[in-house]
Amino acid sequence: MRTRRSMAGIAGAGVLALVVTACGADGTDSGGSGDGEGADSAKGTSKPVALTVESTVREGTWTSSSATQQVKIAPKRLTRGTAADLEDVNMDKDLQGMVPYYLTVGYTNTGSDAVTGRGPEANFTVTLADGTPGTPVTLWNSNSLATASSTNLPDDCDKAGPASVPPGGTATVCQLVMMPKGPEPATVAYSDETGGTLLWKVGDGKGDDDGLLAAGTTADSSWEDVTTKGAAVPIRVTPKSVRAGSLADLRDYDLTDTSKNTVPWYVSVEYRNVGKEKLLPVMDDGVALRSAGGRDVRPLLDLSISASKEGEGIDQCRGSVSNTRLQPNDTLTLCTIYLLPKGDRPAMVSFEGEGTGVKPLRWRAS
Repeated sequence: MRTRRSMAGIAGAGVLALVVTACGADGTDSGGSGDGEGADSAKGTSKPVALTVESTVREGTWTSSSATQQVKIAPKRLTRGTAADLEDVNMDKDLQGMVPYYLTVGYTNTGSDAVTGRGPEANFTVTLADGTPGTPVTLWNSNSLATASSTNLPDDCDKAGPASVPPGGTATVCQLVMMPKGPEPATVAYSDETGGTLLWKVGDGKGDDDGLLAAGTTADSSWEDVTTKGAAVPIRVTPKSVRAGSLADLRDYDLTDTSKNTVPWYVSVEYRNVGKEKLLPVMDDGVALRSAGGRDVRPLLDLSISASKEGEGIDQCRGSVSNTRLQPNDTLTLCTIYLLPKGDRPAMVSFEGEGTGVKPLRWRAS
């Protein structure tokens, strides 16, 4: 098997190049009868299923190794295939059992130089409601039988994109994205290191719940720290707000050049101690954020308790930090800051509790 891995424009989404080794001459499933009930079928059908996708044309950038180009870009079609579509492809084990989605995108080169090689389609992915990104895939066709007449792929998905798109030129290209079997996607995301993130809804933009709690729902968990002597203390956790801020809010902090092209998001979570032991006010260590663009984001820093003085921070993200521990039957709100590229937004807030057998909690961000 020949594979090639390279960095994708979207965090958490790699680009895999796979080799087509064979293809049925009549374009049918070689592993099924074609009646839509094959074992490899997704959603109970062996035929491609077209999904509704937002197609508003937006201005963005495409950054190659040599330059950054201005483009106008949008999805055109999104089609869900079946695992049987790729049964004749040598596929990495981590992709086996996943479902192919065929994303057709169109773009206009509004820059001053030609777009050459693999273009903006490489920066697209599809994400689930919780922000889980798909894996973009490039097929290397090494078999003369694998032609347009012998495949059942959507239009533009049976051939590579143009080698070059001149200034003012347009292109329609298909990107194959592998997704986990089961939940429907919520978002098409385009990310560029220079221009930020562009998002389009799939359907109503909500996708499948896939176990997500509604925003603001109170849920049970547990927590332990160095003072509880290995005993997990039951707590109740409630996300209170997820808000966008401004980089001006962080003017007193030394940000990297990359961070200066981002937007801060403030996540406030309330904790109620329903146990009998006191707790240190550090439960925000268990909070994580995933974005609609497919990024797992680490908090910038804890501004609720600064290194210099307890309770310092910024007014936009200041929790009600107690001077001592969180007492039984008392509540505490902590706020954490996450930096997302411009155009991206939170999709899921999660909390990883402490204690044997405790399960992570996951909420929709809004």
